[in-house]
Amino acid sequence: MEIRSLGRSGLKVTNLCLGTMTFGNQSDKETAFAIMDKAYEAGINFFDTADVYPLGGTFEQLGSTEETIGDWLKGKRDKIVLASKCFGAMGPGANERGLSRKHIIESIEDSLRRLKTDYLDLYQAHQFDETVPLEETLRAFDDLVTQGKVRYIGVSNWRSWQIAKALGIAERKNFVPIESVQPRYNLLFRMIEDDLVPMCTSEGIGLITYNPLAGGMLTGRYQGGQQVEAGTRFGLAGVSKAGQLYQDRYWQEPIFEAVERYKKWCAEHGYDMAITAVRWVTQQPGITSAIIGASRPEQLDASLAAAEQPRLVEEELRWLDQLWFSLPRRREDR
Repeated sequence: MEIRSLGRSGLKVTNLCLGTMTFGNQSDKETAFAIMDKAYEAGINFFDTADVYPLGGTFEQLGSTEETIGDWLKGKRDKIVLASKCFGAMGPGANERGLSRKHIIESIEDSLRRLKTDYLDLYQAHQFDETVPLEETLRAFDDLVTQGKVRYIGVSNWRSWQIAKALGIAERKNFVPIESVQPRYNLLFRMIEDDLVPMCTSEGIGLITYNPLAGGMLTGRYQGGQQVEAGTRFGLAGVSKAGQLYQDRYWQEPIFEAVERYKKWCAEHGYDMAITAVRWVTQQPGITSAIIGASRPEQLDASLAAAEQPRLVEEELRWLDQLWFSLPRRREDR
């Protein structure tokens, strides 16, 4: 497993990060433990979670992912770079969501309790909150670092202009800077290359990307005309309406056609679809770590194998480029 610096910070993480959003819904506690054991034994030192996990959970289920991780971490906390997030609705109340000072402080206390630790290595704003002054959000995060509850701060699903604005405020107010951003990125979705990747490279911000397998599309599991299966990423419900979100992203005929071309190309070259998709992400310029996940331990096999696969060569990269360049652009692509 390759070790990389998180942006300009001194924090070292593996180039594969274990995503945990299935724990407590698609994966029960025993299965989640087996998944974490497998990732840890393979050399992954970086775990990512969020207070609103499991994905597709009800308000009663939210937070159970962190509780499961907290139980597993006993005796191993100092071996794991632990990241969590806040922003999403944790209840029906107006103040139970967002990036207000009130919600951030309540969220960190709840996450630390569930994770059974007194600090997070990385704490991230899960989305951008247009309803709260950015300075309020950044000051709250800065206070958490000063108090020792958080080591570094990051964001997820922010646009480049939002990060640039935050960096300017942080410099002017002497707040701790944003050290990482977590965007969606894979062979079928590469919009971050337009401005987010160049900005992060210029400013020394780490890129922790999610969805390297496009919700399972790049494994070849799904085909055009197929009905959405309950229990899969595309069939989830719950507070977040995650299944519909993933259908909007990927359950489109042009995507199915691109995946079919990719499937044939991999077969011709003797490549595994999932291994190649993850390897492609980890070797792209500016990428620090790719988040891999599973609902069963054996689903990690291909993603873990990507760490050992040789780099794709220029001719292969050029062919893979056309998968994205051939897809129509939509307003939903964000």
